[in-house]
Amino acid sequence: MDPVLSYIYNLAEPQKSIMEHLHNLISISPEVTYKIRYRIPFYYRKSWICYLNPVKNNGVELAFVRANELSNENGLLDFKDRKQVAGVIYYNIKEIQTEPLVEVLEEAFLLDENVKYASKRK
Repeated sequence: MDPVLSYIYNLAEPQKSIMEHLHNLISISPEVTYKIRYRIPFYYRKSWICYLNPVKNNGVELAFVRANELSNENGLLDFKDRKQVAGVIYYNIKEIQTEPLVEVLEEAFLLDENVKYASKRK
């Protein structure tokens, strides 16, 4: 079995349902690949786009690696004292509003496609 799917299926509810739903939304694009990095699922095209991270109280954070370069017009993303990465935390599958989330995903895919990722590390 695929390592990411295996990871998701081994989670307890509600994290399992939330992560499975988010995984399906993210990986609907045929160019998206995914693998386990740092013990959590990461999603790629040309570079890292986002990751799914289990958080306290049975939540799941969908975090965007280049969030500082996204418009965040719908205000969905929260930086939480981070400079580059921002995300949204879901504690229940019913909280997931597909339309604004798909807008952020599409913008992240466009950014990945059109602007080369330049690591800030030296």
